[in-house]
Amino acid sequence: MAVAFGAGSLGSALALAAVSAWLITRAWEMPPVLHLTVAVVAVRALGIARGVLGYCERLASHDTALRAAGTAREQLFTRLTTGPVDAVMRRHSGELVARIGSNVDELSDVIVRAVVPVCVAAVLGLAAVGVIAVISPPAAAVLGLCLLIAGVLAPAVSARAASAAEAVAVEHHSRRDTAAMLALEHAPELRVSGRLSAVIAEAGAEQREWGRAVDRAAAPAAVAGAAPTAAMGVSVLGALIAGIALSNTVAPTTVAILMLLPLSAFEATVALPGAAVTLARARIAACRLLTLSQSDDDRRPEVAPLDLAPGARIAVVGPSGCGKTTLLMQTAGLLPGAGGPQGVFFAEDAHLFSTTVRDNLLVARGDATDDELRRALQRCGLGRWLDELPEGLSTILVGGAAAVSAGQRRRLLLARALVSTATTVLLDEPTEHLDASDAGQVLVDLLTPGALFSAERTVVVATHHLPDGLLDETVCTTVNVAPCG
Repeated sequence: MAVAFGAGSLGSALALAAVSAWLITRAWEMPPVLHLTVAVVAVRALGIARGVLGYCERLASHDTALRAAGTAREQLFTRLTTGPVDAVMRRHSGELVARIGSNVDELSDVIVRAVVPVCVAAVLGLAAVGVIAVISPPAAAVLGLCLLIAGVLAPAVSARAASAAEAVAVEHHSRRDTAAMLALEHAPELRVSGRLSAVIAEAGAEQREWGRAVDRAAAPAAVAGAAPTAAMGVSVLGALIAGIALSNTVAPTTVAILMLLPLSAFEATVALPGAAVTLARARIAACRLLTLSQSDDDRRPEVAPLDLAPGARIAVVGPSGCGKTTLLMQTAGLLPGAGGPQGVFFAEDAHLFSTTVRDNLLVARGDATDDELRRALQRCGLGRWLDELPEGLSTILVGGAAAVSAGQRRRLLLARALVSTATTVLLDEPTEHLDASDAGQVLVDLLTPGALFSAERTVVVATHHLPDGLLDETVCTTVNVAPCG
């Protein structure tokens, strides 16, 4: 429907040019006014039709695009919830926001900015060449060649330039969003540690590098943008030469139509370079969306599940990205080929719900009493925080994680693990975003039998490093994970 309205709108412009050329030339011959009445009415009707049909095309195309975007997001969330667990767990929230937000928007833009303009341009191009061919086949050949340059060659150059820019920019785009999300989510902790300015500066640097990558693609894109104008000039020149050659054999009105019609014929090709760029970006966005719910098996280090003895305390130590989370998820049986689960995995960025403190803890064990929940919070260092809440356990955490600091969030997630009845607990970075002294003490308590968890429960903790001088080698077993590659 959108293509039909668009073709009708630009078809009205094409017809308007032809009728106007006839009307101007015929009026120069000074015929009786009644001979011009039909043409005058047609000019007005075509002018009105162009605007009305163009508005209808916008309504139809945007309605389709918005429905397509909604469908894409629904399917994407379904794939994420039913796909491999590590497809989401291994990615930062900033990367997920970038992919699900901007990539779906770029994909839906294809309908409005690419599919409809390309189809309309094809219909109008064939119509214009056909009309000119009736008057002058050579002029039609020139027009057809120029339309191919403006409608195929120039967009191809634009698309290639856009692909080159996107390939370089996507990495900086993702890093920029990751740094920005880190600054937004953990600003107080970063400010205290003195890292907030560095994180904001990193986001700005990635933005500037992204801009430079776009600028590098501007030169070929500029040439492609000028090509349609140059092609239109050549086509008009060809029509002028053909009109001069036919001036002694055809009516003046026909010559006027021959020379003015190419000007309107190129109106449909103006949007094609942008359409090609949209298609190139949408193709890249589609690839990223299709791989979003796939497991990163090619990048995941080869690890084997831990061999856990009852009551053991194990610290998995290594830098970010070395495979600590993968090792814990493999041990928990969450990854393909992991075998049976040996414990319950508690992720570092597990979700906090926009509900009461009580309900956020009951997700670990639904039959826990309020006294058990209070003791778990007190043991995690949140006793004073709980006492200061207006309604205690019934206080609603508006916005979920947004209602607490990053450190409080970690302690709440740790309280969930305490409330659970799992005999083996796998904790991923439970002390991240805590200050150094608190983090060290929490690690000591986690890895000391009977301190936080009873001696009968097995506890595995993934961490960046163990605090110097706080852990005796006899307290726990340490597993050092080397960086990937």
